Amino acid sequence: MKKKEKKGTIRKIFYLIIILLVVTILYSTSIKSLNVKEYAIINNKININHQGLKIVHFSDLHYGTSIKLNDLKKIVKEINLLNPDVILFTGDLIDKHHNMKNNEIDNFLKEFNKMKANISYYLIKGNHDYSETFDKIIDNTSFKVLKNELVTFYYQDNTPINIIGVESKLENKLDISKAFTNYNKDYYTILLTHEPDTILDIKLDIDLVLAGHSHNGQIRIPFVGAIYTPDGAKTYYDEKYQLNNTDLYISSGLGTSKYPIRLFNCPSFNFYRLYNN
Repeated sequence: MKKKEKKGTIRKIFYLIIILLVVTILYSTSIKSLNVKEYAIINNKININHQGLKIVHFSDLHYGTSIKLNDLKKIVKEINLLNPDVILFTGDLIDKHHNMKNNEIDNFLKEFNKMKANISYYLIKGNHDYSETFDKIIDNTSFKVLKNELVTFYYQDNTPINIIGVESKLENKLDISKAFTNYNKDYYTILLTHEPDTILDIKLDIDLVLAGHSHNGQIRIPFVGAIYTPDGAKTYYDEKYQLNNTDLYISSGLGTSKYPIRLFNCPSFNFYRLYNN
């Protein structure tokens, strides 16, 4: 009798483990829980007339892996609900292992172009974005691709805000000298970089740095954090750092890379509001 009870207990434990594994896998591959991480950016270089400027920052879509067309529809809808003034993307739009056919590109563009910003759209390439498919897609959107260059935009007055976009160091495309041509540190400056560790090569205090690539650790363990981060995100990979006078924010991303699993790390994008001290 005791042997039967023991076997029954072992069987129950085995079934419980299987159920937990299945639930974990379903949870880790789902985008049903889409988070919006909201931050107040406070800096005395922000012009008083720039107060309340709304910026959406999304990254690492990796379309074609865990992100499909219906997921993109949901992401675009959530972004538009925030009525952003500026939309910024920090790389890895289409997963490089996903081969998009023409009809899929058309469907992607139809949804992606529903994304609305009041002022401007800017993006940089990630290490997955050096392809003809990427160029074909972005050439048919409102986004301006920043290739180691500085641009300015205006909001409610004649004081500019700098945006500097650098290319991927992993792809040997990074050119810091070119990117900082005509840089004026007196104006509030936002730097876009795909790989967050690129900040180690830039010997300047940039007001705000926005990055992606790390996914904040696609798989995280409670009280431990990321269990793996890719090259280019070995030093900086969590969601926020204060580096001297620089605020560094790293998006946890929306899609997945290598393995279609996110654990204790829901897909998300960031939403910033600018404020003067």
